[in-house]
Amino acid sequence: MVFARSSLILTNYFLPLNEALCSKEVSLRSPQSVKALEELGRVRLSDSFFMRDFLYSEISQIERIPNIPEYPDIAIEAGRGLCQEVLEPIQAALGRVSIRSGYRSPAVNAKGAENKNQYNCSSNESNYAHHIWDYRDKNGEFGATACIVVNSFVDYYEKTKDWQALAWWIHDNVPGYSSLYFFPKLAAVNVRWSPTPEKWIKSYVTPRGTLTKPGEENHNGRHEALYREFLRSIET
Repeated sequence: MVFARSSLILTNYFLPLNEALCSKEVSLRSPQSVKALEELGRVRLSDSFFMRDFLYSEISQIERIPNIPEYPDIAIEAGRGLCQEVLEPIQAALGRVSIRSGYRSPAVNAKGAENKNQYNCSSNESNYAHHIWDYRDKNGEFGATACIVVNSFVDYYEKTKDWQALAWWIHDNVPGYSSLYFFPKLAAVNVRWSPTPEKWIKSYVTPRGTLTKPGEENHNGRHEALYREFLRSIET
């Protein structure tokens, strides 16, 4: 499997938010009609991603709670950071990225956190500037999180259970990421963007816990040896 659009080792992709996409100011109220929601969904966040890609939610569907930003302008700005500085570089080098979970409205996230975290959602306060893109966190920062699957990584992960290969590849090659949190199924990962990145990696997959964070010995430098076999597996 070869992805012709770019080399597997990413260089010079980290750019400021695309001026062409951001030049037209978007001033939107929370949609109250199908037409308005369609317009929000058509907002382009990056070359490959639109706002609509991040609005689907199983919680929203089953619990019949609209998953619609209350403050679309903030959600769009945060989503553009996530897509342009993190998701596009991953997809350009490793192939298609599938979105498992993106934006959550406060009402949807609160339902997911009810009954001792019934749908595996943290509290709203913990998810502001994470899955809840349109609310700033307690420090006034904004940001955005999406749970993604890197399709080309799935077969390698199913054979090896080596989630760390993808973790280190992103750490070395996608400087725009703020944090990564890995899950057992499909090596799905919560990937976050923030203007002030934290640069830590954690996992619910064995070995669980923190893989790296600023100040740890393994945080600096490059780690090619730890993802070389994964890259070989998708070059053939």
